[in-house]
Amino acid sequence: MKRLAISLFLVLVLTLSLIPGCSGGATLTIYHAGSLTIPFDDVTKEFNKLYPDIKVETEAAGSATTIRKVTELGKKADIIASADYTLIPQLMFPEYANWYIIFAANQMCIAYTDKSQFGNEINGDNWYEILQRDGVKYGRSDPNQDPCGYRTLMVWQLAEDYYNVPGLYDKLYDAEGDLMRPKEVDLIALLESGDLDYAFEYSSIAEQHNLKYVKLPPEINLSTVDYEDFYVQTEVEVAGAQPGEKILMKGSPIVYAVTIPQNSPHQELAITWIDFLLSEQGMDIMEANYQTPIIPAKTNDASKLPDELKKYVAESK
Repeated sequence: MKRLAISLFLVLVLTLSLIPGCSGGATLTIYHAGSLTIPFDDVTKEFNKLYPDIKVETEAAGSATTIRKVTELGKKADIIASADYTLIPQLMFPEYANWYIIFAANQMCIAYTDKSQFGNEINGDNWYEILQRDGVKYGRSDPNQDPCGYRTLMVWQLAEDYYNVPGLYDKLYDAEGDLMRPKEVDLIALLESGDLDYAFEYSSIAEQHNLKYVKLPPEINLSTVDYEDFYVQTEVEVAGAQPGEKILMKGSPIVYAVTIPQNSPHQELAITWIDFLLSEQGMDIMEANYQTPIIPAKTNDASKLPDELKKYVAESK
């Protein structure tokens, strides 16, 4: 009788371990863009109310760096979330992934604080003049590591045409006041300490950290498909998948994507988490964090998606 009870207990433990909500302490690893830190923490907090036994570990970095942890450093992640959906096919297809889901949008802005020089003057019409004033320091993230970095350079290129200021891009690029850090959220502490006057950020980050920010015109803030034909004229060369290789990034509206690497140790748990992210509750959390949900979500190939996620998406070109 005792042996039978032990056998039944082992069967029960094995059965429960196969259920996402009863995974026996399994750890789900998510590598994500730095700008997703706060919303993904909020999503995970609510997710764990439904699945308290799933430990979720998140690690933030620039999106290109995030992906290269898997493709170049050999690390195992269950979910990859990028601030630029195009990095997933360019850096992960076909060996590490074959699908992605586009789920949220954003826009570029210029963040600042009460300590910022000329903060009482700056606006969407004169920002490029103020950045060029003596002693003004402005920051951007590394375009080889972080989409916000190459999108900043795209904003500068677009601004040159939009404001009709020939040579503006060259004047802003690598000037005396131009500072660079690995990812966009690294600039926040420098803003708050007064070491930077301005930082090129996503508007969601400025809102989440209660920063003041300049709302850029939609023609240059990479926010809408209405101006995608204007955005696409911009180009920035960044590091590719192999050493010495380069990728030419072209301007487009800012949209985020998520995928599950093909070598994910916990495929089913990853599906369960993304299912929650794409649900009405998950999308409400994204919106509450100032990242516009894309509903229905978009995908490159619905046939390759896990069945549980197909209900959220529409296939797109």
